[in-house]
Amino acid sequence: MAIEVLIVEDDVKIAEINRRFIEKIEGFHVVGIATDEIQAKEQLEILSPDLVLLDIYFPGMNGLDMLSYIRQHYRETDVIMITAAKEVEAIREAVRSGAFDYIMKPLVFNRLQETLLRYLDFHRELNRLNETGTINQSDVDRLLSGTGKKDSRSEISFLPKGIDKLTLVKIVQAISAAEGGMTAEQIAKEVGVSRTTGRRYLEHLVSSGEVFADLSYGVVGRPERVYRKKG
Repeated sequence: MAIEVLIVEDDVKIAEINRRFIEKIEGFHVVGIATDEIQAKEQLEILSPDLVLLDIYFPGMNGLDMLSYIRQHYRETDVIMITAAKEVEAIREAVRSGAFDYIMKPLVFNRLQETLLRYLDFHRELNRLNETGTINQSDVDRLLSGTGKKDSRSEISFLPKGIDKLTLVKIVQAISAAEGGMTAEQIAKEVGVSRTTGRRYLEHLVSSGEVFADLSYGVVGRPERVYRKKG
């Protein structure tokens, strides 16, 4: 059975983009879109969604207040924040109030996909434990690891088509060991893949937030993208 999702977003165009992104991911179905507080509360009551994708900034409404409202009145509904808010306090409050994840705008499909598939795994594991009626420490550890940030060297999962886990791990390790960053050509030679393949993996890492890219201007020729590990 698909995870039922309610999108709470005041910008209709962005809400539609989010809907299309979500419906590309197997296991999820958008059941409603709310563009203001009244619509959000009405649809929560009528639809009882499994998951809400919630913005922070609304005319006449604070998304963090809506998050608290959901946690208080709809305990079976989880929330993922998708917002342009970059204030540390907003992020801290979202985490304290029980948001499953916090994704910054502009929304990147791979980042959303990673979070939703992690949520799907978490949701299925909870259902399994509910059926067994018992839980042990390994069950708790498995559940909690699903809600935290994954280590790209050991926990890369839910990869898009054309991205191999072992190759991706090698590329992450190579970039992590390079103090000055690496170009796609350098990565290709280091890992043993074509330059085009290396660039595809690197751009995947950029989109997922693991790596950032800068332009390097050499003495001659066009500037190259240099990839560096975040943190």
